[in-house]
Amino acid sequence: MKTEIRYRFETSQVANRFVHVLKDWPVNQVKTRLFNGGDSVKVTYEYDESGFDYTSAELDDLAEHHGGKEV
Repeated sequence: MKTEIRYRFETSQVANRFVHVLKDWPVNQVKTRLFNGGDSVKVTYEYDESGFDYTSAELDDLAEHHGGKEV
């Protein structure tokens, strides 16, 4: 199942840092796209529905580390 999560950051520079970290992210293969003037990021990935979604939890933690919040 395809899952999509959106995060908003203080600035587009911080959003770009978040995107850069996800390029070589070891947890799961994700696709990212900047939107809303560049201060927001849409993350898309495949969730296999076999249990708890660790990818979502890890993304939330990483976004919070960069000062971002899910929208």
